[in-house]
Amino acid sequence: MLEASVLERIGIAIASTALALLIGLVIVAAAGHNPARFAYQLIVGSFGSGRAVARTLRYSVLFVLAGVAVAIAFRAGVFNIGVQGQFVVGGFTTVVTIVSLAPYLPEGTIGGVVLVVVGTVAAIVAGGLYAAFPGVLKAYGDANEIITTIMLNFIAIGFVGWLVAGRFGDPEATATRTERLPDNVGFPSILFDDPNLSIVGIVVTLAVVALVAAIMTRTRFGYDMVTSGHQERAATYSGVDAKRMIVSTMTFSGMVAGLAGAIFAIMIQGYFTDPSGIGNYGFDAIAVSLLAANNPVGVIPAGLLFGGLESAGSHVQINSDVPVQLIDGIVGLVVLFVAVPELFRMLAQRTGLGGDAE
Repeated sequence: MLEASVLERIGIAIASTALALLIGLVIVAAAGHNPARFAYQLIVGSFGSGRAVARTLRYSVLFVLAGVAVAIAFRAGVFNIGVQGQFVVGGFTTVVTIVSLAPYLPEGTIGGVVLVVVGTVAAIVAGGLYAAFPGVLKAYGDANEIITTIMLNFIAIGFVGWLVAGRFGDPEATATRTERLPDNVGFPSILFDDPNLSIVGIVVTLAVVALVAAIMTRTRFGYDMVTSGHQERAATYSGVDAKRMIVSTMTFSGMVAGLAGAIFAIMIQGYFTDPSGIGNYGFDAIAVSLLAANNPVGVIPAGLLFGGLESAGSHVQINSDVPVQLIDGIVGLVVLFVAVPELFRMLAQRTGLGGDAE
């Protein structure tokens, strides 16, 4: 039955994506534009040149990491809707940590590597702690984690925005942002002729996917996570502290989200700006995870799809008269078609109303 369920979810993902693209082309035609040209621009904007591929991979790195963060929680039966906030906290912590420590470390490659490592670890810790808070509220206060994580998104965005505009803002910058990271801090641009993409970011992303997949499927900790989320009584009966495991699940999820924020700050921005304008990577990651059936490995192709659509959006806006908002519409259709059956399935499992659905 498990194999059939996996095949069913793969079918849902493929059919949802294909149907969303088909409806998007119909809408383009109904609006008086050439759907064939629109489809061509989507392909060219995503993978039609070296620059487009680099841009797609840049976005995909963030979607994959954020998607894995969501998948960890969802697969364990916990709804972490706060990945965006954990992403923001992680990225901001990285920049503040690096900028604060830079004067005390030697310039050059060695000092830069130390700053990158310390800043990344700080982001992982910050993201984990920020996610642990709603985990504690759920486990020990019976709070609804959907509501608490959504609210913590807005708190993170607002509070970090206030800090960037005030205490940690760069007074010499024309825009609202922190100081730039030192010149010796960054990832090497190997293989890609793009200053905002590094093979290091891609390798780290793939390593995180492999590590999370191994933990979730090959370790006792991963088994206890899934059991505690879906069958708390069974987990307690087998000697597992289900409440503590819920907190651990949220913390683990937030750590990956914090890492995504660190990659964003170091590889792409080089500083941190008002979080209300950095993109909705954490929110889109919910759809990425659902498209992958909450499978960490499946998040890779799902993240590539969303990265390609994000990359194609800017290309379409420049090279076509088709409104770029249609890209957002197609993404929304993918989210809708994927999320509805998956969310009903998850709710049925959680409430025990699904019977033998699996």
